[in-house]
Amino acid sequence: MTGDAVKAKNGSMVAYDGQMAFKKLTGGGEGIRGMVTRRLTGEQMTLMEVKGHGTCFFADRASEINLVTLNGEKLYVESSNLLATDGGLRTGTTFTGLRGASQGNGLFTTTVEGHGQAAIMSDGPAVLLRVSPQYPLTVDPGAYVAHQGNLRQSFQSGVTFRTFMGEGGGEAFQIRFEGDGVVHVQPSERNTIAGDV
Repeated sequence: MTGDAVKAKNGSMVAYDGQMAFKKLTGGGEGIRGMVTRRLTGEQMTLMEVKGHGTCFFADRASEINLVTLNGEKLYVESSNLLATDGGLRTGTTFTGLRGASQGNGLFTTTVEGHGQAAIMSDGPAVLLRVSPQYPLTVDPGAYVAHQGNLRQSFQSGVTFRTFMGEGGGEAFQIRFEGDGVVHVQPSERNTIAGDV
């Protein structure tokens, strides 16, 4: 950093050189309105602001770090997968119809928008899967990390007669993406309320 700032998950700094100042942000860095929104939606995310000159290193549970460059578009990401953002990027919470259901936190997700980079985490190297009008994508909620682009999502049940007979894949629900964009998926599954993991 050269005098600029980044917002990062509270407690994620592992080392730095140079001169750095750390400040805890309340409500995910969005003031009172953001704090109330996050409490209502269950998308909990405690951030800190880091300003200074030098290099600051962030990590969380040895997760894989993936940099996503935003040029004015919006990134939708599970709050538990967001590590850091450039200071100029805006974070918020939005209703998605199902996104937070993968962690049992309601039907909301964290958004990041503006110009700059966001660091998102995954359990193993994230895979970017392209969605186009001709090729919709279905994702296990436990493997979902983030998405961007002009995508519509729907919640579909994977429960069939085979599931009740013990022959199904074990996933009660999936997320279907249609439109034009990219979905970030991790090569492992976190525990979800949608199925046996």
